[in-house]
Amino acid sequence: MNSEIDMVGVIEQDHTSEDQRTLDEIQRGWLLNPETDLSRKKSKPINLGCIICSRKAFKWTVGLVILAILVIGLPTIRTKSLPEHHPQTRQLDNYTAALHDALLFFNEQKSGRLPKENYNISWRADSGLQDGNFTERGLIGGYYDAGDNTKYHFPMAFVMTMLSWSVLEYEGKYKNREEYEHVLELIKWGTDYLLLTFDSFASSIPCIYS
Repeated sequence: MNSEIDMVGVIEQDHTSEDQRTLDEIQRGWLLNPETDLSRKKSKPINLGCIICSRKAFKWTVGLVILAILVIGLPTIRTKSLPEHHPQTRQLDNYTAALHDALLFFNEQKSGRLPKENYNISWRADSGLQDGNFTERGLIGGYYDAGDNTKYHFPMAFVMTMLSWSVLEYEGKYKNREEYEHVLELIKWGTDYLLLTFDSFASSIPCIYS
């Protein structure tokens, strides 16, 4: 009986020593290589229901979504939070206002088919549409000398010359005051008409119209 008890005790002691050795080996392995267990935990896939992905892919996806929200959302929020910018109307100095009004005189004196944009001079309309209808090219256009609906060629040629000369001398001034395109259009209107009155192929002047 005692011998049987001793044998059972020896067997239990052997099992205990084997379990202890196994536990010691596990502990030593964990202490020597602790990343093994952590990597196993990290490598576990994430189950999102219909999609199963790795932890690394999940983190990258979440990071990209957050980055996209920051890139797209922040500028939009910042733009809406900024106060609206209302452009200020340019204040004209006395010289600029005087130059603009002087050039408007030519718009008011135009003859012929007026352009749609005639600097908001609403009281003017087309006129002189029958001028030179007895000639091949017609004599529509140019500028009236005053309120008498008469076009004098010599004064008109002189004014177009002086206006062109002023642009050659003070082109920068016209551009700084935003009147450069305006004055060029006025010069073209007058010179186009003067070209209608000139025949470069004629050797003599058969008649003068007045």
